[in-house]
Amino acid sequence: MRRPARSPRRTLALLALLALFCSALFMTLGAHGNWSFVLPFRAPKLAAMIVVGHAIALSTVVFQTLSGNRILTPSIMGFDTLYALIQTLIVFLAGTTFLAVSDPRLIFAAETVVMILFALGLYGSLLKGGARDLFRLLLVGVILGVLFRSLAGFLQRLIDPNAFVVLQDRLYASFNSIDTELLAIAFVAIGIVTLIFWRLLPLLDVLALGRDIATSLGVDPDRLTRVSLGLVAVLVSVSTALVGPVTFFGLLVASLAVALVGSRRHAETLAAASLIAVICLVGGQTILERVLGFDTALGIVIEFFGGVVFLAIVMRRGLT
Repeated sequence: MRRPARSPRRTLALLALLALFCSALFMTLGAHGNWSFVLPFRAPKLAAMIVVGHAIALSTVVFQTLSGNRILTPSIMGFDTLYALIQTLIVFLAGTTFLAVSDPRLIFAAETVVMILFALGLYGSLLKGGARDLFRLLLVGVILGVLFRSLAGFLQRLIDPNAFVVLQDRLYASFNSIDTELLAIAFVAIGIVTLIFWRLLPLLDVLALGRDIATSLGVDPDRLTRVSLGLVAVLVSVSTALVGPVTFFGLLVASLAVALVGSRRHAETLAAASLIAVICLVGGQTILERVLGFDTALGIVIEFFGGVVFLAIVMRRGLT
């Protein structure tokens, strides 16, 4: 018997309702006392989860289209280890006092710029000119990740134990203490990139058919790849600098979006991935705070399930 075709619109509507339910639950569950205190306290955390979840979902889906591979994500290619190295260098060279007295906006901007330059240098050099050597791209990213991790580990063994405790708090994704000024900057940057990508969605749909077909239909794959890679670098850099690294989260939400929507149109897949990201982050944070009482970190749970999805894709499809 033939299965009925899945309706992307119906799936997106259900995901949107579930995302709204999780958001309402996060804002109201366990809220006692003065609402004028509760709502401003929880609203920045909710906004941060929505913004970061959307940025990671958008960057992952687009990056997979550019690379033509469902297994690659920007974070797997060394972003997280670079972030850890930057944080370690700051503590090693300037100490924790520097972090306490420095303008967080300056540190946020510096981290974002460094990671953007790294992304443009790595992805741009390996994917420009129509290069499709994905094994080389993956290998270089993994090697650089190992290098950054080794340097960070070496420096962490040299710093003061008290400083190391402070550093550890900065190396894991956290939504518990969000700087509202940084959140506003991240919201503007991610919003601008989203609007640009919205205009590029038809071109990305064509590129997903293959570079040769895209060229025959009047799309310049090389130019589109360069522009999109720069925008992806901004998304990942801003989200990582805001809350910290989440390596496998993008792979998790992108895989679920493709499985649930079953559409080749980026507009539908990206919307589903963003909604799934919000559901996972907001729902997971609600369970973490209200059920588990902060007994574990949300980032650890996300990395576990994301790693399982990563291994499942590798075992099922390989690296192509």
